[in-house]
Amino acid sequence: MSSATTTAALPSGATVLASFPDILVIPEFVFGGLVWILVASTKVAMTMSQGWVMFVSVFCFVISTLLFLLYMCGAHGGKSAWVALDAFYQVIASIFYLSAAVLQAYTTINQKYIEPFRYYQIDIAAVVFAFAVTLTYVIHMVFSLLRWKSS
Repeated sequence: MSSATTTAALPSGATVLASFPDILVIPEFVFGGLVWILVASTKVAMTMSQGWVMFVSVFCFVISTLLFLLYMCGAHGGKSAWVALDAFYQVIASIFYLSAAVLQAYTTINQKYIEPFRYYQIDIAAVVFAFAVTLTYVIHMVFSLLRWKSS
């Protein structure tokens, strides 16, 4: 009795931009970059929490860019270890961004009457984009875990 095993491999080349969970790297770049820019453009009131937000946004931006370029070049060679690495990274990025979004929201609430209104508005935009990028990472995580499970 033979069983057919289907392996879900990571795409390479231009097909990275055509497969569903991998196309989410574009909104992750855009929303993550906006979080990075918006937090950097405000007055940093709570250095520990906003420092974590900056670390998460820069870390995820750099690692996502690196993985995207490696997938575009086909460096993974269709090996299943890369599927596990992709799923692991998406889980870590989702947890990191959820914590960063919550900390940014907490900082924004605490600075409502202390900061000038212009900085408060920028902080609100950073919170919105932090939760938006968290959502895209969570969706990407779910489909990466499904791909890992089926490989």
